[in-house]
Amino acid sequence: MKENSEIKVLIVEDDVYISEMYKIKFESENYKTIVTNNGSEVIKIIEKEKPDIILLDIVMPVMDGFDVLKIIKSNKKFNSIPVVMLTNLSQKESIERVFELGARGYIVKSHFTPSEVVKKVKDILDGNEK
Repeated sequence: MKENSEIKVLIVEDDVYISEMYKIKFESENYKTIVTNNGSEVIKIIEKEKPDIILLDIVMPVMDGFDVLKIIKSNKKFNSIPVVMLTNLSQKESIERVFELGARGYIVKSHFTPSEVVKKVKDILDGNEK
């Protein structure tokens, strides 16, 4: 099991305030954190940084989270990286769709504190997700 300081978390979030809040929280727990606000940049970042887990918003300009998730999961080089949707969409259809596309988790931002999000990521990485 890796130490937190060896774990890279990629946060894909178009709201700068929200991405900064999560970045600060993860870094306070000693995770390495990479942030992008553009879904179309994700593949380049994954190839360069090789994150251990990806937190992915759904509603973003240029390319939404559904399309980004499809691309990640269709690429053999990195389809094993766990992707957790971090969004404010709470419709049943959105939740079902991302799990069908291969997401490992679904977090509605307004229902979880940043500390709870960090715990969920740790649980997924440790194989303890519920």
